[in-house]
Amino acid sequence: MSSRDEAFAEFYSAAHAQLCRTAYLLCGDPHRAADLAQDGLIKVYVAWPRLTRQGGEFAYARKAVVSAFLDSHRKRSNHERPGDTSGSAEAEADHADAVADRATVLGALIELPQQQRACVVLRYYDDLSVRDTAAALGCTEGTVKSHTSRALEHLRNTLGEHADNLTALIERSHR
Repeated sequence: MSSRDEAFAEFYSAAHAQLCRTAYLLCGDPHRAADLAQDGLIKVYVAWPRLTRQGGEFAYARKAVVSAFLDSHRKRSNHERPGDTSGSAEAEADHADAVADRATVLGALIELPQQQRACVVLRYYDDLSVRDTAAALGCTEGTVKSHTSRALEHLRNTLGEHADNLTALIERSHR
């Protein structure tokens, strides 16, 4: 195995789970998320020599995953909804609450338009700044702010009583 392949394999091991999680939050389907992450990692591998000279491999990979999601959404109109993923009655109360919160937030998140969903996922789940989110989406910071604002308003309306502390609910739902 070449040193390039070894370096990429190490990056793959470190980044794959995070990219899959981001892709899952974008699309709501674990199998499609794995495909999106794989598509992104293929683009990283092709650009690997350039990326290792410049740095920013993970940012490039995240942007490739988001782009793959947005491109696939443009190509087909698929409005899949995740199934009920709530916890069982035998689970501990904290775990059951976290699972219920996750299902509630994911259900509301899937209802958002794709650009708004991407902004919320990148800002709140991946903890990116407005600037980094704009770079990942290829848009202006103002666009990120307006999409995020509209998305949070929609989530507050959708989540109703659960929206009292929306940021805490989002943070709890991705632990």
